[in-house]
Amino acid sequence: MPVHGSKGSQGSQETSGRGFGLGLALVSALAFGGSGVAAKPLIEAGLDSLYVVWLRVAGAALVMLPVAWRHRSLVLRRPLLLAGFGLLAVAGVQACYFAAISRIPVGVALLIEYLAPALVLGWVRFVQHKPVTRAAALGVVLAVGGLACVVEVWSGLSFDVLGLLLALGAACCQVGYFVLSDQGSDAGSAEGGVPDPLGVIAYGLLIGAVLLTVIARPWGMDWSVLAGSAAMNGTAVPAWLLLCWIVLLATVVAYVTGVVSVRRLSPQVAGVVACLEAVIATVLAWVMLGEHLSAPQLFGGAVVLFGAFIAQSSKPAAAEPEPAVAPENALSRSGGAV
Repeated sequence: MPVHGSKGSQGSQETSGRGFGLGLALVSALAFGGSGVAAKPLIEAGLDSLYVVWLRVAGAALVMLPVAWRHRSLVLRRPLLLAGFGLLAVAGVQACYFAAISRIPVGVALLIEYLAPALVLGWVRFVQHKPVTRAAALGVVLAVGGLACVVEVWSGLSFDVLGLLLALGAACCQVGYFVLSDQGSDAGSAEGGVPDPLGVIAYGLLIGAVLLTVIARPWGMDWSVLAGSAAMNGTAVPAWLLLCWIVLLATVVAYVTGVVSVRRLSPQVAGVVACLEAVIATVLAWVMLGEHLSAPQLFGGAVVLFGAFIAQSSKPAAAEPEPAVAPENALSRSGGAV
């Protein structure tokens, strides 16, 4: 009987842990989804999109500086992982996304960015030469078809072509994030320890801030814009408040809660929940910025998210089956556990 109680207690702890992880994943999706809504008024107030990206990444890097110092050994142990993470997952994604929303609606840019799961499958199939399931392939087809509705291809691409290409660039940088995360875990295991994700994020932000400083050259920025206000759907909002929103909520809180949720759930489950980011961003842009999407675009967005859901939640295709193992050998490999 005591064993029963112990199993029940363990099961309830696992359930509560998954519930907490799910809650963190939702917080992360909400925080990430609000980044474009807070950034676009600053861009329209006169700040170049690159300056907004630099302020976001540099501010978050400053907040995460104590975490970077705590994990300073990562600089020597995993320099390539940190450099790739800073270049793609931080600088590349943010720069392309913010540049995209300066030319096309926030919801459209984020929906295009969520082609990343489909692109990851393409990487797995054609670069790593690993099989993928039919369900995953179906998800890719649905995502691409939904994207066609979002950009309204029948009207000859009514959106700015450069804005669409920038959003696709953000999706490609997200692929780099997924690939680097996967390789980092494998390599870390081989070396006897997986690098702490918080340390990777902290150094990714620092490296991204350095790269963006060279590109954006913020010494030429008009800092007086931050002392004024920005219009959010006709309402004046202090620019510094929007900046705090971008740095603290849409970057630090979003990254940290996202990482912890992955550790409590799984990359697949957390990735599926992250698809809500596009929905949240579209709704917030509709309510707070007045960016209305047409019925075909809303339908296409739903198809994109459904395709991303299938692509991310489908299990990898089974590899060649291993030779059958005799029962006694199976027991010996598993240590006798049933």
